[in-house]
Amino acid sequence: MNASETLTEEKTAPATIQWEFGTAYEMFISLHVLHEPDYYGIRASWAAGVRSRIPAAERKLLEDVYPLISAPLAWIHGLPAPRDAISALWALKQIPPAERMIKLQRLDQPHEHVKGETDIYDQLCKILLRIADTHSWKPEDAEFFMKLWGKKHPSMKKGRLESALDWWSRPEELGEGFLSGLQSYYQAFFEEEEKRVEPVLKAGLERAQDLVTKLTLEELFVELSQGVQLGDEFRASKFIIAPSFWTTPLIFFDKLDRDTMFFFFGARPAEMSAIPGESLPDGLVRSLKALADPTRLKILFYLSKESLSPSELARRLHLRAPTVTHHLNELRLASLVEFTLKQDDKRYAIRMQGLDSTFGNLTSFLKSNMPEE
Repeated sequence: MNASETLTEEKTAPATIQWEFGTAYEMFISLHVLHEPDYYGIRASWAAGVRSRIPAAERKLLEDVYPLISAPLAWIHGLPAPRDAISALWALKQIPPAERMIKLQRLDQPHEHVKGETDIYDQLCKILLRIADTHSWKPEDAEFFMKLWGKKHPSMKKGRLESALDWWSRPEELGEGFLSGLQSYYQAFFEEEEKRVEPVLKAGLERAQDLVTKLTLEELFVELSQGVQLGDEFRASKFIIAPSFWTTPLIFFDKLDRDTMFFFFGARPAEMSAIPGESLPDGLVRSLKALADPTRLKILFYLSKESLSPSELARRLHLRAPTVTHHLNELRLASLVEFTLKQDDKRYAIRMQGLDSTFGNLTSFLKSNMPEE
């Protein structure tokens, strides 16, 4: 199949799988990762260097509004093939500036979010639509978003969030500025990056399509997500599955509608660095760093015996739960643990496949011919 053309479908009982491809997704996802590099295991100084290539005014706008902007997966899905960066920028330009962010984030359309979050998402949409319509926001709006994102983004500052709300209250100016910022990002970085990642994404898609003939849906999900069990929040009668370079090994997922789950899996090979021109494979570096920490080694020891929750691990290690969660996140980034989420309860287990891959990747690296610096 030509991955850039019309999608094909395959049946994996009881769900339908639809394959998706487009580098436009990666343009938005990479920008998202560059604004939160620590979470995705990317060197923060390098990410800041890429952002610094964007002119100051556009760079500040993108950094200001990032807290309120998510990767517009559903909007891109609605575009015609080939869904590349240029076609996405062209389509965005056709939307009137005052409506641009609302359409991009689908705030004016019914949306089925992940299980348990629909009411919160509806409230979020209503708040942002009111702010855009009235050109003003209230203190309780900032409190709502701080409470919503504070746990996931502990470094989030109230002042930064208020700057985002200020921009949102000026929808036409925001629409013009955001498009200008995206165009600058494309010219400064993604135009060349798109050429680098496109063949990797196509290879990842082909690998996934090959796996679907050999694995059950549950097994396929664990394999592509590198350790996430197919829990209730991921259940759907239809999956749209697409490769992503910059999220590896993490996943992006969202509900497109009541029956359809959008799922982006990390397709970057372990022997390849996320950073252009970097000779050391960051997957291997990340795994070795994770294994070099004594607390993480203890966690892996306990998880090799049974699956445990962060709170259970905290009691065994005599550590605070947030500290254990931090270590588990590092192990997850290194693909060394897997987890299942059931009714907001995460349970972790060791991922022996990840350990085996680390040792194999280290052996391969030591035998390789690394270019001279």
